[in-house]
Amino acid sequence: MMLLKTKNLRSINKDLLCLLFIFITLSTFSQSESNMTGKIKVDGVASVVGDYVILDSDIDRMYVDMKSQGISTKGVTRCELLSKLMEDKLYAHHAVQDSLEISDQEIYDYVGQSIDYFIEQLGSIEKVLEFYNKPTELSFRDELFEINKIQKLSSLMQNEIIEKTTITPEEVREFFNSIPKNDLPVFGTELEISQIVLAPEVSTKEKDRIINQLKSFKSDILEGGSSFASKAILYSQDPGSRATGGKYTLVRKKPRMVKEFRDVAFSLPEGEISEPFKSEFGWHIIKVDKIRGQEVDIRHILLSPKIDEEELSKSKKILDTIRKRVIDEEITFSDAALYFSSEKETKFNGGVLINPVTGDNRFELTKIDPVLYNQIRYLEDNQISVPLIDEDRSGRKKYKILKVSNRFDEHVADYSKDYIKIKELALKRKKLNAVKKWMTEKINSTFININESYGSCSLSYNWLKE
Repeated sequence: MMLLKTKNLRSINKDLLCLLFIFITLSTFSQSESNMTGKIKVDGVASVVGDYVILDSDIDRMYVDMKSQGISTKGVTRCELLSKLMEDKLYAHHAVQDSLEISDQEIYDYVGQSIDYFIEQLGSIEKVLEFYNKPTELSFRDELFEINKIQKLSSLMQNEIIEKTTITPEEVREFFNSIPKNDLPVFGTELEISQIVLAPEVSTKEKDRIINQLKSFKSDILEGGSSFASKAILYSQDPGSRATGGKYTLVRKKPRMVKEFRDVAFSLPEGEISEPFKSEFGWHIIKVDKIRGQEVDIRHILLSPKIDEEELSKSKKILDTIRKRVIDEEITFSDAALYFSSEKETKFNGGVLINPVTGDNRFELTKIDPVLYNQIRYLEDNQISVPLIDEDRSGRKKYKILKVSNRFDEHVADYSKDYIKIKELALKRKKLNAVKKWMTEKINSTFININESYGSCSLSYNWLKE
């Protein structure tokens, strides 16, 4: 009986949505016709997917957004854009069904940060509204809220689908063996890169200056009523968060910051500001804005110490000495990295760099960071560079020496040599198949209606259920 009631309810909801679609479409047609007599044209309905309505203007907006982001719209059809919008709405619809909802406050905070960024770029809210052709700030915020909520829900649902997808070594082997020999991928020239980094010491005077400045910021905020976000925009030396007022969202199970930063962030209660603390990037203060279970919204201000040129010069001289000792075989490069390198991430594995894209220790020459490429392009195998000046994201200068080793020339994929890359390709295909399967199943079980004007579209999935 309960099952029957559920089925009936779903049928009723489906009928209601169908009637809604017809009503809106007929209303649009009627009012579009009346437009010829001088009345305002009403937006047309392109599609209904679950609980979401897609308007013709949504497709128009996608064109505008693509152009504003510098994306070419040449050859892009309205059918393709409609298909993309329907996919997003399907993900969002089922995210809500599966209780993957995101808090409205989080969306409002993100919208606020976005508008602050727009104002920073254009000069005033009036100029922002003029640029985006919006009548009021409230209507603009409402529109951004809806757009971002759909995007966030869509992203949550996609992650839910693919994060459950894993692959076994046997599946990797089967994937590799299924590729015809003539179709095996060709990997470009790859090599391993090692480095020894020497960061100059920060003087006690400079350290005290930085700490006192951060304490002054904290006092201004707590006692003087200053805004933490404004201080971050004006003074923080973190380019990744400065424009958004120093904001980051941290997840306990997904570390993305250095340990010192995470330890402080997750130890603070909501609303509290930390004392100045040190990381490899400089000194920070953190304020906790919101705690949501395993997620924490924080803001931080980073100040990096100024390095005395004399200390910097000392680092270069020390690296010159280390380089000579390695060349003279008094010490191995690996041991020198362990004993002398300032870089925690590499000193314990012989100075070997990890490719941030692939997760292994190989760098393909055609895809390597341009700055790093220029530093190693003329190095032969096992040759060590002269000391090179380096600068981190916060602008702190240091010296390093580099070595290239284990060069692999361009070659056809080999299972044993290229296992990690083959595994990555196999996992991507498996994730893609999982998404395709999910889409097919959900399209068949979800109420979908498409305006007949789009009936001739060649869509990415069987949205028409033919």
